[in-house]
Amino acid sequence: MEFKHISVLLEETIDSLNIKPDGIYIDGTAGGAGHSREIAKRLTSGRLIALDRDPDAVATARERLADYNATVVQCNFAEMRQAADDLGIDKVDGILLDLGVSSYQLDNGDRGFSYKYEAPLDMRMSQSGTTAADLVNNLSVDELTKIFRDYGEEKFAYKIANAIVRKRANDDIKTTTQLAEIIASCYPAAARRDGNPARKCFQALRIAVNDELGSLERVLDTAFDMLNPNGVLSIITFHSLEDRIVKLKFKEYCTGCTCPPDIPICVCGKKPRGTLAFRKPVTATQEELEVNQRSRSAKLRAIIKL
Repeated sequence: MEFKHISVLLEETIDSLNIKPDGIYIDGTAGGAGHSREIAKRLTSGRLIALDRDPDAVATARERLADYNATVVQCNFAEMRQAADDLGIDKVDGILLDLGVSSYQLDNGDRGFSYKYEAPLDMRMSQSGTTAADLVNNLSVDELTKIFRDYGEEKFAYKIANAIVRKRANDDIKTTTQLAEIIASCYPAAARRDGNPARKCFQALRIAVNDELGSLERVLDTAFDMLNPNGVLSIITFHSLEDRIVKLKFKEYCTGCTCPPDIPICVCGKKPRGTLAFRKPVTATQEELEVNQRSRSAKLRAIIKL
């Protein structure tokens, strides 16, 4: 299957990076190289480092970036400091993270990300390590409940976890459709009108399998510290959990003095380290939504290092 992925907020993201032709940039989520290629096109003596943990994405990015001054590395974006060190790079002028799952991963039924296709219950972006089936068949009711509640904001989390544990007592749950049927059986008929019942639990399992929130939390300080003055960190989020992490961290970077208000003179010496590129997150235009419905939940935030 060809690696097809429509890059969301493409023009807005490229504009936010304020690309310098001689600058050094990191795309931490190369995917199908949509954003990467647009960055690389704008470079002359500059350089792009494109990272992705998915070997399929890495192979595609290497092919699509072959004519540019770009290096593609297979790794989790949380390891970008090590990847840059290995290439002799200290500071960069811009970093992009396009979070979440790609269209290719969702549409490739064999990868097990989607409840729409019969497939092994996998969900691994890196195609290595613990699978969703491992979690579903081995975690306790309480552990599964926590994943569904915390990462999927699923209100029937405990009921679904209970049903999974009862079902697997007879035989392992091996496929996406098996799991989707169990989840659906726990939903009252009225609640099924709000979309596919499996959506939230599949998101939660995907986040857990790939440690998505942990990777994001680990990379933010690293990425910001790697920026040159006036460098830009641009991040596209797709759900409230990751967006909240980015929003709060950006607020921290932009916050100066933290002395109590009753102290007339600052004694903490803390100064803002960054400034927001735009006050509110950028979302998809109506024109983009008509072409790509998956852009409906995308939010772009960007911060400039002072």
